[in-house]
Amino acid sequence: MPRPPGHGPGYEIKRQEIIDRAAALFAKQGYAATGIAELLEETGVARGALYYYIGSKENLLVEIQDRVMRPLLVSARRIATLDDDPVLRLRMLSQALLENILARLDHVWVYEHDYRNLKGTNRARLMRQRREFEKIVEGLLVAAMDIGSFRKLDPRLATLQFLNLHNHTYQWVKPGGDWDAEYLSREYCATLISGFRSPDYQCDDLEERMVGIIAQRESEDPQAPKVTRKR
Repeated sequence: MPRPPGHGPGYEIKRQEIIDRAAALFAKQGYAATGIAELLEETGVARGALYYYIGSKENLLVEIQDRVMRPLLVSARRIATLDDDPVLRLRMLSQALLENILARLDHVWVYEHDYRNLKGTNRARLMRQRREFEKIVEGLLVAAMDIGSFRKLDPRLATLQFLNLHNHTYQWVKPGGDWDAEYLSREYCATLISGFRSPDYQCDDLEERMVGIIAQRESEDPQAPKVTRKR
């Protein structure tokens, strides 16, 4: 939601704080089970202020969903257009997905559990975003099959295997724990690629190429979080 005309930066700071606190509350007790009174207490604003900054309770859910999908789709679209080995791009997409999950665990919890509470155009928009991401995954899998890197698979089933391996990570992963996004992606993709690859496909240098891509990304954006590689 864009900032209304005439509002300074303080408006947006407060608005983002409200979304943060609401996401934590919804993740703890569920969107449907959270009343407006609890929401007001958690965010520390009056009812009028809540609607001033957000508009409605459902708009909070929309904002939380958007925080999950918007950066993920930006990364996924960029990766999909790269002129690289599709298997390497799948590895990149895997890490982007896991980085997104670990960055906002409470938001992802709400995204996975409460999207059914969205209605009408809000729900339709979210489902379009989900389908777009799934199509990017499927497109990379098919590209890997077409060039012989992967054996011939049912594209939809292969896509679901990729998604299912990644999408439940939010339920158990610990921020700052032993397993970061880079480590998990490396291990997940080792499992997937060993099952998907054709007998002739050699992927021994995949992680070396991935390290080069991470180093390039960090050099291009010094403000980006540094990836600590766990062996």
